[in-house]
Amino acid sequence: MAAIDELVRDLPSQVLITDPDVMEGYRRDQADLVSAGTPAAVARPVSTEQVSTIMRWAWRHGVTVVPRGAGTGLSGGANAIDGCIVVSLERMTALREIDPVDQVAVVEAGVITADLERAARRKGMFYPPDPGSFEISTIGGNIATNAGGMRCVKYGVTRDSVLGLEVVLADGRVLRTGARSIKNVAGLDLTSLFIGSEGTLGVITAATVRLRPQPATPPAVFVASFPTLPAAGQAVAAIAATAVTPSMLELMDNATINAIEDYRRMDLDRSAAALLVGQADGPDAQIEAERIASVCQDAGADYVVFTQDPDEADGLIAARRLAGTALLDAGPTVIEDIGVPRSRLAEMLAEIEEIGRDAKIRIATVGHAGDGNLHPVLVLDDTDQATRDHALGVAEAICRAALAYGGTVTGEHGVGMLKRDWLAAQLDETAIDVHGRIKAALDPRGLLNPGRAW
Repeated sequence: MAAIDELVRDLPSQVLITDPDVMEGYRRDQADLVSAGTPAAVARPVSTEQVSTIMRWAWRHGVTVVPRGAGTGLSGGANAIDGCIVVSLERMTALREIDPVDQVAVVEAGVITADLERAARRKGMFYPPDPGSFEISTIGGNIATNAGGMRCVKYGVTRDSVLGLEVVLADGRVLRTGARSIKNVAGLDLTSLFIGSEGTLGVITAATVRLRPQPATPPAVFVASFPTLPAAGQAVAAIAATAVTPSMLELMDNATINAIEDYRRMDLDRSAAALLVGQADGPDAQIEAERIASVCQDAGADYVVFTQDPDEADGLIAARRLAGTALLDAGPTVIEDIGVPRSRLAEMLAEIEEIGRDAKIRIATVGHAGDGNLHPVLVLDDTDQATRDHALGVAEAICRAALAYGGTVTGEHGVGMLKRDWLAAQLDETAIDVHGRIKAALDPRGLLNPGRAW
């Protein structure tokens, strides 16, 4: 591409990469079954100004741009398109500000989520969003997909912690949205428009996010074991009906439990049909944990334990955090991402089991049960085309079941490429048309991550 020489002149050295071997590592995210193209170049800017330069160049020459964080996505939303330029925000890692008085942080898009959490804790605060990939995923990627995580049940998804954004638009202009204040109704809510847009409306370069004070007392962590998977789902619905809101309520089925134990010994009960792992972090954490434990026992739990000892608590939660790594280690996977009302969770879990049996495919289900967000993981024997096609058919069946229960085809991973064809089952023609009109207004040349999200 001759125009690349112009971009090389406009950017400092080391920003632009054209070496095919190096670019290979930027071609795709972690969605095993989604195809990826070959970029013309990869840009790794270190400032918003450099991102603006790249977008102005792409606008002049009509070059497709694929924004990228750490590549931890699971729907192909950051996969390269042939001839595109991949813009990786991985080097924009400045923690511009952490303010414990206003309880906000201003961070660049390439900041690792766990690094923000650690920095906030040094100031007596914490950052609520807690995706499973928090040690490797970036704030920009979390915002682009509206990532969730294990604390969503109490603190909400990423959207609930974002106060403002810095975004480079398709033509290179820099847009700043929102404010540091808790309340702000000046103009349209442009901040929310970009959250979850998967890089199709602009390139997020920085964000102002909300922090919260650390709990005054140690959280209480509890584990409940169930003899059947639907019983665990019924327990979640019963917990949701109480006045207690846990800060975490996670589910692992038997296949997930055994995958974790195969990967690393955590002393989990391999015979349990399901485990609920939860946490209460209010001033009455122990009382709340005891009440939740009682609800679990009434729902059929055969074993319940809870602790406020920080080391024991960390150990119990560590097992849940290992689930994704352990299942990825088990072989090729399709990691599904659906959401249903909590009142339908038991039915959805039973439906997943039935779909797996009928399709003769191993499905390990793990998820954020407290908000009805499940991740059925299809573990494949190989990646042959016939296996891939079969797996995608099973994944679609799971998504359609979730919709039948009043849910969604994606709770936190995004649509990307993987679920674009299934979106019409959830959004009607009017909704799709409105999406397209917004896209056309902000990116009339269709340069930003085309063919993704809708």
